[in-house]
Amino acid sequence: MKLNELMGRILRFRDERDWAQFHTPKNLAAALAVEASEIQELLLWKNDMEVLEFVHSSKGRSRLEEEIADVLIYALLLSSEVGVDPIQAIKTKLVQNAKKYPVDLSRGNAVKYSERLQPEPGRPEIRRGGSEDEMATPAQKPLFPSDFPPLV
Repeated sequence: MKLNELMGRILRFRDERDWAQFHTPKNLAAALAVEASEIQELLLWKNDMEVLEFVHSSKGRSRLEEEIADVLIYALLLSSEVGVDPIQAIKTKLVQNAKKYPVDLSRGNAVKYSERLQPEPGRPEIRRGGSEDEMATPAQKPLFPSDFPPLV
């Protein structure tokens, strides 16, 4: 199914129930945030292994699919309400992100672009993470080093 067909089904569902009157940008943004938080709630207090088990269980997968669908539906409804083409918005964002996160600086590195160390003129760039971490100043090292004793 193409996006425009899917959008038509979502809008028909909404319109058959006369819900457009409630779908203001503010309300749709709030609904989107609530549904996204329901995904977080499903995974709350689980470690990575428990999350994997949950996602691979039939009940967990079903619940996660429901919440992801809700998030996507509200995102598409919000896009429609404010006149944003979601496909074009994604294409534009991918171009922007490619500039912010070039492969050579970002591969295997979760540091946000605005937190990446900027090189001084004439000096090579130092990046956090990997083997170059030793070159970082103490303020850039992790708050809790790997040899920090666990809290019990």
